[in-house]
Amino acid sequence: MQIAQAGIDDLDLLVPLFESYRAFYGGQPQPEKARNFLRERMERSQSVVLLAREGEEAGGFVQLYPLFSSAAMADVLVLNDLFVAPKHRRKGLAARLVKAAEEYAVGQGVSRLRLSTQHSNTCAQALYEAAGWELDREFRTYNRAL
Repeated sequence: MQIAQAGIDDLDLLVPLFESYRAFYGGQPQPEKARNFLRERMERSQSVVLLAREGEEAGGFVQLYPLFSSAAMADVLVLNDLFVAPKHRRKGLAARLVKAAEEYAVGQGVSRLRLSTQHSNTCAQALYEAAGWELDREFRTYNRAL
């Protein structure tokens, strides 16, 4: 599997993976809405998707969103989405996608990457910790649904 930045031409490969990712978190299938969402993020330069593929087969993706740190006066990227298709799991692809995200961030001069994962997603936690990511023990995250 080769990992490269996805573009509009890759949506046919990306949308099924994105829909599987959403299903993992309880989302209902909405392939056209997913396609439009991803297209808009790409066209507006609001996200970067790194896609693992071999020919016309997609194995996984990672999506990064820009953020900024006022305190550090620096760019930050949020590793928001990471998904590997079931048939490609346990082959190191998730670790390769995380590494590709880190390399992309370094190449863009980003000061740090951030992510969050469910407390129950111990597989993801193990992956991130093995890659050198550290659990934030200083800040607490809050959300408010609107």
